[in-house]
Amino acid sequence: MRRLVGNWNCRLLFNDKSGQEIIRHAGVRQQTTSSSDAKEKKPVEADNNGYGAKHCMSLVEKYDHENYLCTLLLPRELRRAAFALRAFNVEVSRSVSGNKLEPQIAKLRLKFWHDSIDKCFEDESQRSYVEDQPVLRELKHTVGSRKLNKVYLRRLVTARERPPNQSFETIRELEEYAEQAFSSLLLLLLEVGGVRDLQVDHAASHLGKAQGIATMLRAIPLAGRQQAACVPLEVLVRHGVSQERILRSKSDDKGVEECIFEVASAANNHLQLARQLDDKVSNKVRKIFLTAVATDGYLERLRRANFLLTHQSCLGRDSLLPARLFWKSLFNRF
Repeated sequence: MRRLVGNWNCRLLFNDKSGQEIIRHAGVRQQTTSSSDAKEKKPVEADNNGYGAKHCMSLVEKYDHENYLCTLLLPRELRRAAFALRAFNVEVSRSVSGNKLEPQIAKLRLKFWHDSIDKCFEDESQRSYVEDQPVLRELKHTVGSRKLNKVYLRRLVTARERPPNQSFETIRELEEYAEQAFSSLLLLLLEVGGVRDLQVDHAASHLGKAQGIATMLRAIPLAGRQQAACVPLEVLVRHGVSQERILRSKSDDKGVEECIFEVASAANNHLQLARQLDDKVSNKVRKIFLTAVATDGYLERLRRANFLLTHQSCLGRDSLLPARLFWKSLFNRF
């Protein structure tokens, strides 16, 4: 059964007729031009047996399961590039995670990914280690077939340069971090889909902030004392709560409840602002914004648990998420 599921997942990236040939130029819109000025673009060669594409897909499935489900529901022509971008984001995030990771090692890892972005934008004739790294190979394929903004890719790396033990001073600072680490990825996915619209970018910015804040709240019980809680110091001071109390998160601690409520409310406000722009986005963009469903689900579970981060419903996976994602996708909602 596991093999059957794996084969079915791989078919989402491959042609229906052959499981050995990857869809080339996925997502590149066909353009009809006159024979006088039409120029053929050199195709980006796929790797042998599509190992890079399958590796990216498996990486996202293992470390970013909710976004893995969302990506499966994207149009076929966007899926391979989306998995490449999400796999790159997973690798960057993993570079700074670990119980006993030395800060200097984390910096070296981030520098590697930062320098690799420039390598992916180099000419095809220049050979480098990118060809030997499956995620970078897929990222280079995406860069070669799409028009991506290098700034957004760099922001995914520079956002993680923040020391894990450094607390956020204000809600605004927390939102700025979430925008760099999460909104940037959504903006890249919009570029993959060929979407260029200021209103849509505005919605992506709000949705990324909501997703980022919710994700950091979920990480508090899992990370423990390995990193500072994402609750800003201005919120802690306002309610007279220490970070130690946030980490303990007792059910009868009303001060902690108020702090988590304030941070979760900031995430929910950005989510609602993104959804208010629903009439400004196309059906393709709505599928890219399906991450809002998982974010909304977590915030609702947190609300029902009286903002107790360690409540069982807030720690595990949402068993109803696949059904809700499919339902929202079916009706082109987010």
